[in-house]
Amino acid sequence: MTKLALGLMSGTSADGLTICAVQTKPFRIVHFKNYPYPKKLQQKLLKAYTLKAPALSRLHYEIGQLYADLTEQFLKDFHVSADAISVIGTHGQTVYHGPHDKTPNTLQIGEPSFLAVRFGCPVVSDFRAMDIALGGEGAPLIPFFDQYIWGRNKTPVMLLNIGGIANLSVVGKNFPTLGFDVGPGNTLMDLLAAAYFRKPYDKDGKIAAAGTPDTTLVTRLLAQKFFRQKPPKSLDKNTFGTSYCKRYFTPKKFGRKNDLLATAAYFTAAAVAKAVQDFVPEKARQKLIISGGGCYNKTLLSFIRQLLPKTQVTTSQSEGIHPHAKESAAFAILADLALKKQINHCARATGAQKNSRLGKVIL
Repeated sequence: MTKLALGLMSGTSADGLTICAVQTKPFRIVHFKNYPYPKKLQQKLLKAYTLKAPALSRLHYEIGQLYADLTEQFLKDFHVSADAISVIGTHGQTVYHGPHDKTPNTLQIGEPSFLAVRFGCPVVSDFRAMDIALGGEGAPLIPFFDQYIWGRNKTPVMLLNIGGIANLSVVGKNFPTLGFDVGPGNTLMDLLAAAYFRKPYDKDGKIAAAGTPDTTLVTRLLAQKFFRQKPPKSLDKNTFGTSYCKRYFTPKKFGRKNDLLATAAYFTAAAVAKAVQDFVPEKARQKLIISGGGCYNKTLLSFIRQLLPKTQVTTSQSEGIHPHAKESAAFAILADLALKKQINHCARATGAQKNSRLGKVIL
């Protein structure tokens, strides 16, 4: 019986848990599915950073139990036996990310012990902590996976994941891997869609398509310190959250409400383009492969193509990896390598002292 590794990922937008089952050698995604969270739970997770210790502790265990329940449902949905699972990798839900605090720190919740008890297999979690201990930012971690899958390409490629935050990797044979957060992803656009259109997100970018971006504002926003900062660099999910919206994206500052979404989408695309132009060597700009929920926003992709006219822009689907499955698949691979005591870390992307083995293993 071929053993499978499971990867569990809940991103910064906290909209659901994606579970992926992969065959590790050779790599192949066997099954994946996203399980949306109820709106009430999503809001609780998004505001978890405001909770006091007792409530945060309860939520940590509540989410851990939910991960086990959803994983059990996943195995039922795809008729997979628990005996077929070699390891489970769970990223957890990021509550706070503060690599530049006086005491650098990062916190992901979702107690992994429930998975170990329920399925009787090793579970790997808390991947970011070792990187922080090694002097890194704790993120992004996906560049290692990008290197693992695309690192043998003779021509370097760029890989952009647009989740709550957008992050970029650049990998290729004989090319030193780059990886860093580039700016806002879906969080900013989703907040505006909810606040002014009573929609959880701008489906296909249709609202933004009916608006006109304020390019003057975008130019001013891109002058902010983060966008000028050289990699490695990472972002907390709240950097482009409610406070940012209230400061820069209010109806009083725009002619029409649609212009809010158009400007947010253009800002997201322009941050990507600036990162490429400022930090990616010209020889590595030929192809950009996009994954994450943001790759379904047609207006956003149109802006990216407009701002990077010499770059071929496609999605990970064309590479055989479903855009929604990529991050959860990555944590399945990271967990498998951690269990085998192999390197699963790209220190160059995070600023850590050396490549290491990330993740705490529950046997």
